Amino acid sequence: MASPFYFVLGALSYPLVKGPMRLHAKGLENLPRGGYVLSANHVSNFDPWPLGLPLWPRRQLRFMAKVELFRSPLWPILKAGGAFSVRRGEGDEEAMRTAIELARDGEVVAMFPEGTRREKGLVKKFEARPHTGAARVALAAGVPLVPAAIGGTDNLTRLGPLRVAYGSPVELDDLRDQEPREAARVATERLMNSIGELERGL
Repeated sequence: MASPFYFVLGALSYPLVKGPMRLHAKGLENLPRGGYVLSANHVSNFDPWPLGLPLWPRRQLRFMAKVELFRSPLWPILKAGGAFSVRRGEGDEEAMRTAIELARDGEVVAMFPEGTRREKGLVKKFEARPHTGAARVALAAGVPLVPAAIGGTDNLTRLGPLRVAYGSPVELDDLRDQEPREAARVATERLMNSIGELERGL
C-alpha cells in the first residue's frame, strides 16, 4: 500500500495525467503481486508518473535518486515519496543492497537501465550500454524482472497522449546458477529486447 505522501501525490497527479495528458496503460495483468523490479526506457524526468500511476494507490514505486538530490531542498519530498539515494557512476553497493532488501520485502523497485535520459532523437545504436543493476537486483533478490515501455513524455507541451506498456517478466530461472556477472549481462540483454518490443507496440 502506498505511503500517505505517495497517496496524496498520486491523488493530485492522477486527474492531470489521466485527463489532459490522456495516459493509457496496457499489460497490467503482467504485473506480479509480490516484490519485483520494474525496468523501463527513460526519456524524461516525468517518466515516473506514467510508469507508477497505473499501479496507484495499490502499489508504490521505490526509485533510486541521485545522491545530489538528497542534498537539495527536495530531500524531504524524495524521502517521503519512498526514494533512496545512489551515487551514480560509482557502483553504489549500499544502494544495491537497499534495492535488493526492498524487493525481497515485497516492494516494487523501479530502475532505468539506460541510467540517464535519452537524448531526443538519439538512434539506438549510439546509445550507451545499458546498466545491469536492475537484473542484478532481481537475480539477487529472487524476484521477477518486469520490462516496461513509456511513450509521450518527451514532448509534454503537447499534453499527451502518454502511454505505458508492462510486459511479461523476463525469463531468469535458467540464469540463477550462473556466474553473477554473466547472468546479469544475459538478463539485461533479454530485458532490453523486451523493452524494445514494448516500445514498438506503443
